Amino acid sequence: MSETVPNQPQSNDRSLWAEDVHITYKVGGADVPVLRGVSLSVAAGEKIFLCGPSGAGKTTLLYTLGGLERPNAGRILVGGDSLYQMSQSARATLRNQRMGYIFQNYLLLPELTALENVALPALIGGRRARDRAGHLLCSMGLGHRLDHLPTQMSGGEQQRVAIARSLINDPGYIFADEPTGNLDSKTSHEVMELLLTAVAQSGKTLMVVTHDTSLASLGDRTLHLRDGLMES
Repeated sequence: MSETVPNQPQSNDRSLWAEDVHITYKVGGADVPVLRGVSLSVAAGEKIFLCGPSGAGKTTLLYTLGGLERPNAGRILVGGDSLYQMSQSARATLRNQRMGYIFQNYLLLPELTALENVALPALIGGRRARDRAGHLLCSMGLGHRLDHLPTQMSGGEQQRVAIARSLINDPGYIFADEPTGNLDSKTSHEVMELLLTAVAQSGKTLMVVTHDTSLASLGDRTLHLRDGLMES
């Protein structure tokens, strides 16, 4: 059952709002529904964990909310702005300036140092950010790793670099797809605590996909997706 959606958010706040979102893929000539009418509302500054079995549509929903995958039907509002009614270039600018992303496999550029990886989204937006990148890495306990390449760091260190990178443009929204999926239990909790602290300090809205229910309990609220529908 889809979540009941309240009033639409006002422009320039940090809320997320989705109404009757559908996504269907073509597989071997057949239609395969992945999201089947998902609606949700996330308050500004809320930390939401999205859980559900494999194949439930969690990552697809995260990417759709984050402007990375256009739905076949439905609406997504980000701080009152209709995400998929704006032009592609405007959506790209919004993603760069107002959204940060963290992925399970880190997705660091192997030829760049930790400092350069963190600064990159700011450079794309035409900003100078080496000092801020260094500050963020220090806040993640990586002040001694600024000039190290990804291959010279552990998985937990790489994910902390990825968290710092997601914060470089001070976005209002952070989207994390299984951010601790490749880490052991102890490192997972350390990394998640760092992420939650970072977003709480600046009132960011956080959406995390995870299969780890112990991590999900750290958020403000847990949403459950099954077979492309939000469970009540």
